[in-house]
Amino acid sequence: MEYLQYAFFRNALLGIIIISIAGGIIGTYIITRRLVSITGGITHACFGGLGVGYYLGISPVAMASVFAVASSLSVEWISHRYHVREDSAIAVIWALGMAVGILFVFMTPGYVPELNGFLFGNILTITSSDLWAFSIFTGVLLVFVLFCNKLIIACAFDSDFAKVSGLRVRLVNYAMTVFVAVCVVLTIRLVGIMLLIALLTLPILIAETWVRRFTSIMVSSVAISAATSLGGLMLSTLGDVPCSAIIVLLQVAVYAVARVGKDIAMRRSMQ
Repeated sequence: MEYLQYAFFRNALLGIIIISIAGGIIGTYIITRRLVSITGGITHACFGGLGVGYYLGISPVAMASVFAVASSLSVEWISHRYHVREDSAIAVIWALGMAVGILFVFMTPGYVPELNGFLFGNILTITSSDLWAFSIFTGVLLVFVLFCNKLIIACAFDSDFAKVSGLRVRLVNYAMTVFVAVCVVLTIRLVGIMLLIALLTLPILIAETWVRRFTSIMVSSVAISAATSLGGLMLSTLGDVPCSAIIVLLQVAVYAVARVGKDIAMRRSMQ
C-alpha cells in the first residue's frame, strides 16, 4: 500500500480503470462484428503518422491521431464503396501505414528513441492530463452507447438486416470505428500495442464463456478487465517486471481457467 503515496502509481490505477471501461465497450463491439483485426490495422496505421510527425518535426501524437481516424474511416468507406470485405480493407490500410512509417522514420535524421514507448508502452507514465483525456473520451463513449444501445446491438449482430430495416447502420459503424481509432491513439503510448489488443479482446472472450447477452458481456468484460489489470499492476510492482506482460499473462490464465470450468460444467449438466 505504500505505493499509493506516489502520484504516478495512483494515476496508473485510475488510468487502468478508465481504459478498462472503454476497452470493454469497444472490445465487445469489435468482437461481435468480428473486427478484432481493425485494432491491429489502426495501430500500424498510427505508425505511419508517427513517422510523418518525426520527419516533419511536428507532434507525432497529433499525426498519429490524424492517421488513425483517417484509416478507420477509410476501412468503412472502402468496404461500402467497393463491396470489399472489411478484413481485406484493413489489410490494405495496415500495410500502407507500416510502409509510410518505415519510410519516414528512415528518412528522419538521427535516432528516434520514442518509438519503443509507442510499441511497448508504460502504464506508469500516465499523467493527470492523460487521465482527463481518457475520462472525457470514455464519457462521450458511454453517452453514445447509452443513447444508441439497441441500434449498436442490431448493427453489431446483423448489419445487413439492420440496413434492410431502415436503421442508420453506416452512421453507427462510422461512429464506432472512430471511437476505436481514438481509443487506440489515447492508449497506445501508455500501454503499448500488445496490452492494447489484449484489453480489447481477452476480457470479452472470458465474459463470453459465461454470458451471452450483448450488454451483459460488455458489463462483465469491464469488470474482468479492471480486476485483471489491477491484479497485474500489483503483481508487477512486487516482482519488478513489466506490467503489460503480467496483465496479458494473467488474462490468458483467467481465460484458460474459464474455458476449463465451462467444459466441466457442461459435462456435469449432460450426465
